[in-house]
Amino acid sequence: MSKIFFPPEWYPQDAVMLTWPHRDSDWHYMLNEISLCFACLANEILKEQRLVIACQNRENVAKFLGADILHQNLTLVEVPSNDTWARDHAAISVFADGGQPCICDFTFNGWGLKFAADKDNQINRHLFAKNIFAPNVQYLNRKNFVLEGGAIETDGKGTLLTTSQCLLSPNRNSYWNKQQIEDYLKQAFGLNRVLWLDYGYLAGDDTDSHIDTLARFCNEHTIAYVHIEDKNDEHYEELKRMEAQLKTFVDYEGNPYNLIPLPMAEPVIEDGERLPATYANFLIMNNAVLVPTYNSHKDAEALEQIQKAFPSHRVVGIDCLPIIRQHGSLHCVTMQFPKGIIR
Repeated sequence: MSKIFFPPEWYPQDAVMLTWPHRDSDWHYMLNEISLCFACLANEILKEQRLVIACQNRENVAKFLGADILHQNLTLVEVPSNDTWARDHAAISVFADGGQPCICDFTFNGWGLKFAADKDNQINRHLFAKNIFAPNVQYLNRKNFVLEGGAIETDGKGTLLTTSQCLLSPNRNSYWNKQQIEDYLKQAFGLNRVLWLDYGYLAGDDTDSHIDTLARFCNEHTIAYVHIEDKNDEHYEELKRMEAQLKTFVDYEGNPYNLIPLPMAEPVIEDGERLPATYANFLIMNNAVLVPTYNSHKDAEALEQIQKAFPSHRVVGIDCLPIIRQHGSLHCVTMQFPKGIIR
């Protein structure tokens, strides 16, 4: 059996990917606002490392990035897209025998057939054909399986953390049972075990409880997770059960995880609906961690807690109120590519 290494997010990176909003996406009614938000995010990434932007039209990006459109760390590639959720439609990187870099192209079906995803589902093939990836990168067709990057977390030591609500949802891989899905994930990612989180959700979340909205590996011994104290909050019972289950998990060495509680974001309501604001949706880069903020008094506490998990990183807050209006946040619109993947 071939040995596969699935690198954690803190593994050295070549680049981060964004898929830029456009007028034919769900952002059409607030395109200027979301584009300014993406520009802020892009500029923070460019301060640290390379950025690949998949876009419908180069001029749309240039309008908002200005002089940074010529940044030496920026690669623009024009490809069709439905939307902007790169975490879920972008390729997932692994290293096979002898360190062979590979991109795994799973099926993205709009989080269980909720939204159109026909163009998003072709983005990785387009990027590969346009030679965005390093010459020795192998393209692995995994279209027989529906999987989004936001649904899985790895510690880089053979452990996968996921949620049963997402991976066992009927509109993803309904023809496989839990054991078959676990066996497939172990084979595809070279895993020793899968930790299934059975509790936790966010109101307004379209993903069926992606793990990256709830609990995140910060290193192989540490998990940051959404913690709740308000008994009147609708999430209280579920998140307390999630916390209790996390306390039963042990790391790859058999020790309890170091658990770092993140504050539950204050409710953000639009048109009577609560939006899925979460501080767990941060992005780990080589020397910085970008954290979603929501113009809330809890922002500072969240940044402080995440700094504890990443003492040697620069922790930067990014206003993500525009992004959550389409029911995702910062991590959802980004995908990191480990060193050796991008040309």
